[in-house]
Amino acid sequence: MPDLSVHEAIETRRSIKGFDPEFVMPEAEVKTLLEHAILSPTAFNLQHWRFLRVTDGELRRAIREVAGDQPQVTDASLLLVLCFDRLAWEKDPARYWRNAPREVQEYVVPVIDQYYRGREQVQRDEGMRSCGIAAMNLMLMARELGYDACPMDGFDFEAVARLIHLPDDHEICMMLAIGRKVKEPWPRSGQLPLEEVVFENRF
Repeated sequence: MPDLSVHEAIETRRSIKGFDPEFVMPEAEVKTLLEHAILSPTAFNLQHWRFLRVTDGELRRAIREVAGDQPQVTDASLLLVLCFDRLAWEKDPARYWRNAPREVQEYVVPVIDQYYRGREQVQRDEGMRSCGIAAMNLMLMARELGYDACPMDGFDFEAVARLIHLPDDHEICMMLAIGRKVKEPWPRSGQLPLEEVVFENRF
């Protein structure tokens, strides 16, 4: 296992397209990745991400067909479809706070309903944000384990949703391919300077 610091994991993380199709990631390492994914933060501790692991070869090939024939869909050792439950906020929300002091539970749980009810855009935005954060956890943990990853949105979301039988109250955020790379990525194509992207107080 590589001995990477956090900053090294961030600096060496690249979006990899070419993976070794023969490599099988040990189940213990898959579990490690997912255990670290669910440590990522979510608003109100909703934990509304859902990680669909695609292990069926035929299903992977079908997904590749609706993903622009991108080889990482079938070649990466691990393919995850990162989804979220848009209505997690109303599904027994007390369970998200079961270990908190009673006074905290009594305050927070009713606020969850007040915050999300009738606010469909907020429900969706929260899910997208949460999946994005979880994806970063997965990619950085993959680097620590010596793997590389490719976050993906270049696919037909509706077609993939049909293929995986996505529930009506769930949405797909992205896919994430993780595995052993077989070729180096291109040099970084050009990072904008801090002066162009960082502002102070007001634009």
